[in-house]
Amino acid sequence: MVRNYKEILYAHEVLEAKHIILRKFEINDSADVFEFGSDEETLKYLAWEGVKTSNEAKETIIDYYWSRPGIFALELRENKKCIGCIDISIQPEHEKASFGYALNRKYWGKGYMTEALNAILDLSFNKLDLNRVESTHYMGNEGSGKVMIKCGMKLEGIGKQELKVKRVFRDVAHYGITKELWSDSNLKER
Repeated sequence: MVRNYKEILYAHEVLEAKHIILRKFEINDSADVFEFGSDEETLKYLAWEGVKTSNEAKETIIDYYWSRPGIFALELRENKKCIGCIDISIQPEHEKASFGYALNRKYWGKGYMTEALNAILDLSFNKLDLNRVESTHYMGNEGSGKVMIKCGMKLEGIGKQELKVKRVFRDVAHYGITKELWSDSNLKER
C-alpha cells in the first residue's frame, strides 16, 4: 500500500507534549526566529547560516518553514514563545525519515527538545507507519546526541571528517531507531 505521507503530515500539523506544542510557523514568530537564528552559539553546530535581520527571519518562515509539511515551530505552552524548530524529511521508498532541529540556547538542558523528538518519533511510527528514523550531529555537540539517546535512538557510528561545514571538516555521529525498537522501549515504559 502506498501511503500519502504529505496528507498524513498535513493532518497532524499540531503535536502536543507536556511543556511544548509543535505547530506550523506563523509570521508573528519572526522575532523569536531572529532570536535563535542570529545567535552564534545556537548556530555553532548547524549547517544553517542563520539570519542577520528581522526581515530575513520573516523570509525564512515564508520560504523555508512554510515550504512543506513536517516543519514544526516549538512553542512553550506557558507563554506561547517559539523557542526553536524541528523538521522531519521522509524517504518514502525506504519507509524512513530523518530529522533536524534547532533550539534557542536559553532553553537548552530543560528537556524541551526531548519532548519534541518524542512527539516526532510517535508521529513517525504510529501515524506515518515508518520503519526507521535517523539523524546525525557533529562531534562537539554531544548534547544533541544525549537528546537522541534519551528518546531511545542508538549511536550507529561516526563518520570521520564526513562533512565540511562553515569551512571546517566535521566528524559526524549517526543515530537511528526502528519501529520495532521504538515499540519495545514504549512497552517497557508502560
